Amino acid sequence: MQSKKAIIIGSGVAGLASAIRLAVQGFEVSVYEKNALPGGKIAAFNNDGFTFDAGPSLFTQPKNIEELFTLAGEPIEKYFTYKKLDIACTYFFSNGKVAQAYTNKNDFATELQQQLHEPAENVHAYLNQSEKLYNYIGHVFLNHSLHRRNTWLHKRIFNAVKALKFGYIFQSLSTYNHKKFKTPEAAQLFNRYATYNGSSPYKAPAMLSLIPHLEQNEGTFYPDGGMISISNALVNLAKAKGVKFYCNTTVQRIIHHESKVAGIVVNNENIFADVVISNADVYFTFKHLLNNQRRANMVLKQERSSSAVIFYWGIKKQFKQLQLHNVFFNNAYQQEFTDIFTNKTISTNPTVYVNITSTMDQSHAPLGMQNWFVMVNAPANAGQDWEQLVQKAKTAAIQTLSTHLNEPIEDIIISEKILDPVLIEAQTASYMGSLYGTSSNSKLAAFLRHPNFSSTIKGLYFCGGSVHPGGGIPLCLHGAKIVSNLIATSNKATLH
Repeated sequence: MQSKKAIIIGSGVAGLASAIRLAVQGFEVSVYEKNALPGGKIAAFNNDGFTFDAGPSLFTQPKNIEELFTLAGEPIEKYFTYKKLDIACTYFFSNGKVAQAYTNKNDFATELQQQLHEPAENVHAYLNQSEKLYNYIGHVFLNHSLHRRNTWLHKRIFNAVKALKFGYIFQSLSTYNHKKFKTPEAAQLFNRYATYNGSSPYKAPAMLSLIPHLEQNEGTFYPDGGMISISNALVNLAKAKGVKFYCNTTVQRIIHHESKVAGIVVNNENIFADVVISNADVYFTFKHLLNNQRRANMVLKQERSSSAVIFYWGIKKQFKQLQLHNVFFNNAYQQEFTDIFTNKTISTNPTVYVNITSTMDQSHAPLGMQNWFVMVNAPANAGQDWEQLVQKAKTAAIQTLSTHLNEPIEDIIISEKILDPVLIEAQTASYMGSLYGTSSNSKLAAFLRHPNFSSTIKGLYFCGGSVHPGGGIPLCLHGAKIVSNLIATSNKATLH
């Protein structure tokens, strides 16, 4: 019996995971990638002797990757290794306070009590509730399509409804956090989790309070070799299962006939398949690959997520007080998000995130130096003067870091590359350079994300950060699982 053929457009982490899952199902899988290398936003580069992860820097839920290797019957240690961090992040506050977010829950609660004067019982209660939300509600949201009737008939949905309170939907994350914590510093720390899907804690619902469970309860990890090792491992696993990759290859169009997908067009040649999965931004998929501007415009009814300006700096000094992940908070947090989502600009006093992989792997920087991935939250690209905004972000970041570290940072930067929303869109095809597709700045945003399947073209599916369940490595891996399960269910129905 001839194998069914599947084509995947784009090789981001969701596309790679989908390829592996379909290969295990018995599909003959081909992945088409417009860039020279697979991996999507997960990339790495070397500049002046410094090695940088170009995109995502946080690694949680390694079990999602382990599941792929178990499914494929391959030993993960042959492809991929990682270690758990003792400290998820170091937080620097504008009033001079510093707190370590230990991945041991007891140590974390003690630290916030000692450094911020936040009662330890508040931290324990919050994280326990975060775990409950994740286990009851997050499980349904992350592992099932919200756009299939049978999801709402699943027995777990009744437990989810029991755990769901109106406050998680109808109050903002910030309002919720200020009720749960005594100190403004603790509330600000937990407000930050809204940015994990490119949203504002002052608009996004309190449901996002389940996110800290991943980082603080389940743990934060570092993949040996850096984040690029994730995509390398998945590419190698996919190849071991027979997946074929075609890089430097732009898909021109998705072919469909009589409401059924038929394949794609590449280099003016028709390539036929039974299933097509688009891992490209869903807006671009409709606009360019399906030539359906009306559906593309419907996607834009949802607010785009935030973007970022990233500085990749080679620093000719080591700072022992800095960890792998570091956050430098400002004293006008709400104004920062007003600037991003309302004024469409970068705050004059932004939060600054610094990722330093050389703290884990000294080969990523010359001896006695560090590689700094410095990120400032930014609006999606809407035609702003990015030359001016990048300079604004750089000035603010240098001032913030210099103040906190008591060192003139500009004097010790010896290498620099810059990434802004325009370049993010050009390199990753994320419309407007938004990092997570759409934001969660509305009560029903989670339910309004585009589904993982086409309701009008049978055999066409979608995965990645611009569709359900959202952006970020864990969610993209969950999305790939949803897609593969939808395809498996469809195949069973066809066989019967």
